Order: sequence, then structure tokens, then C-alpha cells
Amino acid sequence: MIYLSPPHMSGNEKRLVMEAFDSNWIAPLGPQVKAFEKEMAEYVNTKGALALNSGTAAIHLALKLLNVGRGDTVFCSSLTFVASANPILYLGAEPVFIDSEPSSWNMSANALKRAFINATKSGNMPKAVIIVNIYGQSADMDSLLSICNYYNVPVIEDAAESLGATYKGKVSGTFGEFGVYSFNGNKIITTSGGGMLVSNDLDALERARYMATQARDPALHYQHSKIGYNYRLSNILAAIGRAQLKVLMERITSRRQIFNKYYTELHNIKGIKFMPEAAYGRSTRWLTALTIDENHSGVTSTEIVEFLLSQNVEARPVWKPLHLQPLFKNCAYYSHSNENVSEKLFTKGVCLPSGSSLLKEEQERVIKCFLNALGI
Repeated sequence: MIYLSPPHMSGNEKRLVMEAFDSNWIAPLGPQVKAFEKEMAEYVNTKGALALNSGTAAIHLALKLLNVGRGDTVFCSSLTFVASANPILYLGAEPVFIDSEPSSWNMSANALKRAFINATKSGNMPKAVIIVNIYGQSADMDSLLSICNYYNVPVIEDAAESLGATYKGKVSGTFGEFGVYSFNGNKIITTSGGGMLVSNDLDALERARYMATQARDPALHYQHSKIGYNYRLSNILAAIGRAQLKVLMERITSRRQIFNKYYTELHNIKGIKFMPEAAYGRSTRWLTALTIDENHSGVTSTEIVEFLLSQNVEARPVWKPLHLQPLFKNCAYYSHSNENVSEKLFTKGVCLPSGSSLLKEEQERVIKCFLNALGI
């Protein structure tokens, strides 16, 4: 099986993990966690970072820090994984979903503006906006932030899929009040499972740190005045993350080369269009994503995915928009224009194997299978 995006170890992970074992810092927290937080903050150029056990936990804490609670609304990208919106439900709030725009596949400024206009009319302004950067590419942050700033609504930037991407030279995940990264096993770098919350608000990060360690009060005995969570990253996993962070740029280079190979071999086929790279930034090409027009190709994206899977090649559809998910069937949604961009991308989209460890001969096999599925 050729997998979509498997973990890719550098070789230095074992040394740092053994340091953790030798020091007997096996339980959560420890020197590897502190070092990982410091190195991550330095890499993305924020004042602080908080290592957590998932990106989902980071979003949850960010929403808590912004005082999101029962009865509130939060605007959120629709074309994303469910983890971007589930924490809204954890807090008893209600998501309002925002469509994508064609040039980046990320949040549409047109849709966001209409959502705010309607919120103003109804008197039900959102407590926060979660802007998600999908498949390794930043959203158009200037356009989106100008709208959010006009209405004085804070932004959480879900950069779970875009660590290492840039927007006008600035690192993805550093534009909102809070930025969120994921180190799940399929991400561009991994700790097997984990996440990071970053911010320039050090006081807010300290409050998040308190909540993430079961909200234990500073007392000799175990005392708790508020609800807390068991969200901290373990010292062992932080050791893996430190080694992975050192090879992030190599992983980006590899994934961009993989994309370039796919593009060279496939872009001239009628009905095939690759996810564009917006002129304002540099994508990591975490996943190579494309769309297939059945009217030209004669096959659907679903048929492509199913055929590749039958050949032991893991491919995936593009994210099913959250406003189409049964879990969110009663939630409001704002489209980009008369067309629903996210729905069209879901209907036509395919993600191809893009792991940085993908061998040349494996990629050739993927391309051959893809062409076979098209009858070429």
C-alpha cells in the first residue's frame, strides 16, 4: 500500500527520546516539552507556544480564552476536518459556516462579509472567527482580517495543515490572536499525536497552560477552583517533535517536488485542475489536491479514488464541507457567491499520496494507476 501521508522520521528522534528515558522524564511535562515550545515559538516568530496533546485541544483552549460559551456563535471555515468545529460544540456554542473561494480553496472574504452583515442586522455577532488553512496553504489573511478587525471580532487561525507555509513572507498560523498546529501522524511533521497553541499574548498562554493541566491551583495539596483539562503533551512526544521540527524545511521541499512531478505529468489532461497556489504566499503542498471534471474525463472523483484504492494506492476525496455533515445540519452557512465553492471542490476533488518519504518509483506507480483510471 502506498499511503496518503505517512509519518517520516529523520533518524534523530531516537536520540532525543533516549535523552528523555535516561533522564526519567517519562510522564507529561519535562525539559523536552519546554524546549519544543521554545523552538516552535522561535520558528514561527511568536512570543510563546504551548505544547498540547492535539490541535483540537488547542482550538478548544483558544475558544475558552476568548470566552466563547453557551448560546454564542463562532464563524468557521466549512471546507475542513470536523476537528476545526467540534470544540465550538464542546462549549455549547453554535458554528456558522463560511464557504471557500476558488483561488486558494480557503475561506471566502465575500461570504465572511455577508455573514457579518447579517449578524449585525440580527444583533447576534460572533465571539470568534476560526480561519482554516487547508492542504498546506494560507488563506488570504489581509482580506479576512480586515473584515474581522472592522467588526472587532478576534481570529483563531487553524494552521493544523499549514505549518511552514507563508503569507506575504510571514509564517502561517501567526496572524490571529491564537494560532493552532497539529502534529498528528499524517501531518508534515509529527509527534504521533499532538498539537501546539501559539500567541503573542503570554498572559493568555499562561491561562491556557493552567487549564491544560487540570486547572490545578498553586497549593501544596491538590486544589481546583475551575474546570480543567488533561491536554498537555508528553515529554516523550515532545522529543520526537523537536527532531521533526529540525527537518521541516526538508519535508516542505520534498512535498513541493512531489507536487511538481504530479503537475508535470497530469496538468495537460483535459478536465484536470490542480489546487492553485495563491500569489500572496508559498504553500507547503502538504497534500497534492486536484479536481476532475467528469464531463471531460468521463469518470468521477469517487471512481478515481475507488480505483486507486483497489490498486493499493491510498487516495482521498477533498474534505466534505462541514455544512453538509449530519452533525451540523441545522447550522447557518454562507456561500462564496451564487456557487458553493466548497461543495464543488468536494464533488470533484481528489488528494493523491504526498508523503515526503514517497519514492520516485512509488510516485510513478501512482501516476500510472491514475492514468489507468482515466482510461489513458
